[in-house]
Amino acid sequence: MADSAHEDSSLDVAATRLRIGAAAATLGVSVDTLRRWEKEGRIHFERVGNQRVISSEEVERLLRDRPARARTSSARNRLEGTVVAIKRGRVMSQIELACGPFRIVSLLSTDSLDDLGLKPGDTATAVVKATTVIVERED
Repeated sequence: MADSAHEDSSLDVAATRLRIGAAAATLGVSVDTLRRWEKEGRIHFERVGNQRVISSEEVERLLRDRPARARTSSARNRLEGTVVAIKRGRVMSQIELACGPFRIVSLLSTDSLDDLGLKPGDTATAVVKATTVIVERED
């Protein structure tokens, strides 16, 4: 009996904590962003062995506390992420975002890039509105 009670309580503990990668995916931010938030004191991780874990209550709080943003677009595909690279050109530039497990690369005018004022490490949102579907095959 004691063993099954111990197993149940350890399952409860595991179910109330998320590893840093799972928390980042849930929140739509990078692991580096969560580490930065921890250094800034915005969140608190516990250490279990070599793993950082966060309580599900803390993740829920972060989701609730996200600022509401007015939507002025009909685009529904919005991927929040972190700017990881920028390649500036004379007329056109390229920006790369890490959005959870996805890498988004966008080409935009250098004037637009300057207007956004983005630099690596900044948070940005990739908004995708397309009328084309590309079909691909895995080899």
